[in-house]
Amino acid sequence: MAAKDEILKKLPEIQRAAADMREIVLANLALLGEVPAPTTEEGARISLLVERFSEFGLQNTSIDDAGNGTGVLYGTEGSRSILLTANADAMLPEDILPAVQVRAEEVVGPFVGDNSLALAALVSLPALLDKLQIRLKSNLVFAGTARMLSASNLEGLRFILDHMPWPVSSGLILEGVQLGRLNYSCLGLLMADLTIQVPDDYNWAQYGATGSIIPMTDAINRINRIPIPRRPLTNIIFGMINGGFTYRNIARQTTLSFEVRSESAEMLDQLARQLDDVASEVAANSGVQAKLNIFARRQPGGLDIAHPMVRQVRDVHDAMGIQSMLYPTTSALSCFADRKIPAVTLGFTTGSRKGNLEETEEVVSIPAMWNGLAQLAGVLMAIDEGFGNEK
Repeated sequence: MAAKDEILKKLPEIQRAAADMREIVLANLALLGEVPAPTTEEGARISLLVERFSEFGLQNTSIDDAGNGTGVLYGTEGSRSILLTANADAMLPEDILPAVQVRAEEVVGPFVGDNSLALAALVSLPALLDKLQIRLKSNLVFAGTARMLSASNLEGLRFILDHMPWPVSSGLILEGVQLGRLNYSCLGLLMADLTIQVPDDYNWAQYGATGSIIPMTDAINRINRIPIPRRPLTNIIFGMINGGFTYRNIARQTTLSFEVRSESAEMLDQLARQLDDVASEVAANSGVQAKLNIFARRQPGGLDIAHPMVRQVRDVHDAMGIQSMLYPTTSALSCFADRKIPAVTLGFTTGSRKGNLEETEEVVSIPAMWNGLAQLAGVLMAIDEGFGNEK
């Protein structure tokens, strides 16, 4: 308890030092945030990240075979290793060049909260630890992970965990927003595409021919009629629909991309069967081809709310006046849960999407960043002292 109390007492000093990091953090955000990094095309951003790792004193900086950028801050003992990670890929299409606007109190830019800001925090943290002369006993491994989003299904982080030269004792996943988030468990997940395509012998000349869009609306209506329980927590997220290419031509193919999330693996299996039934029914009733492709599955898991690591993060939040937001996530936490490694996901600042901006544009708070950076240092010190390594 003495070590814990000492860490909590040091937090005000850490907060003041973090506030002095404004120029460093914002410079890193502008540098990294304006480099295009669509999934599988993150190379330029990863290369810049690794350069910054070296400039801030990390050792063994490298880019691995999966495209991840890593660096190590060796501990005084090195018997344990904490993996601190943020995804480097972005949802922005490759034909859009990101531009980051730094204002007096906020930063505006495409997906700055998801996840350019987390990368900026990741690369700035070594400077804060050096400024405070904080030396951890554990090795601290920094990783900007590639191939994380959508169909890549967390490939980069899985590769790191499978190829680490030493065991990982704990993990921290950093997201740009929201400050106070504390994800300690992960939902199970299905990622799927439902594709409806008209057959080769489709009668295009028939009056009233509907193509693939009308059958897709039938499929969506059928999916919406599937009973979804409140417990276990379960929902279906329609993310994207794509079909056709002009106003006047009947669409030959339409694809619905969606996620199914649940606390229960059994419920995911049940919904997978029901979704397959929907595809079969629509095909039979409409004379089209309907194919359900479930290309990614993740199992529910993670820590209990009473786990020492969760308690320690809540202690740091309480000491800093941050309201902990506890909820399950679909983030990279599942990679750690699969390997029984204690880990949590933390947010770095507050942010929002405003109606007067493009759909990809996000606004994040600058003043809240310093609490986010101080939170990160405090949590790492707590883990280093042993809080959170118990299974």
